[in-house]
Amino acid sequence: MKCRDVIREFSGYLDGDLCRELVADLEVHLAKCEDCRVVVDTVRKTVDIYCKAEPVPLPDDIRARLHKALVKCCVRKPAS
Repeated sequence: MKCRDVIREFSGYLDGDLCRELVADLEVHLAKCEDCRVVVDTVRKTVDIYCKAEPVPLPDDIRARLHKALVKCCVRKPAS
């Protein structure tokens, strides 16, 4: 397994969605490659922090600006 394979599969790895054989291959690579280990560990920690965080309400002015921007981007213009 190469680094690009780890990057392609690490989401499934962290979610527990990979078959045992692929997990074993990935873990062998992680044991040897510090760069990939850092990436996977950083993402794992980031997801953990995010999942444990309490939602922060948006201030009304920011919510209004966001809504306006989304409407502007998402509303389709009529065909000519």
